[in-house]
Amino acid sequence: MSLLRLLALLLLLASPAQAQRSGLYDIIGRNPDGSEYGGVAELQQVGLSSFRIVWETGGNIIEGVGMVSGLVLAVVFGLGDQTGMGMYELRPDGTLEGSWTIIGSQVTGYETLRPRR
Repeated sequence: MSLLRLLALLLLLASPAQAQRSGLYDIIGRNPDGSEYGGVAELQQVGLSSFRIVWETGGNIIEGVGMVSGLVLAVVFGLGDQTGMGMYELRPDGTLEGSWTIIGSQVTGYETLRPRR
């Protein structure tokens, strides 16, 4: 395999993680009870594939961590004395779409994070 082909392949394989970046994201979400919410999330890369995440919605601050693997960002966050988790699909434009739940709950919420330009 030529060096040029190898570099092109490496860039292609790296692109999902590169679609995700540190910065501010606008939130559009729906709670498990069907109510809608919005806000802002900040992602800060702290490792090769790991992130610190802070959501601000309705005056609440929620902190968590996440890890990118392929086209998925998996997150864990604290919500008072409860722990939540979520899975987001990374889109080519940097948008994250996914669902989240509180551990032990039978229902899920849905959320889209759109990068601010």
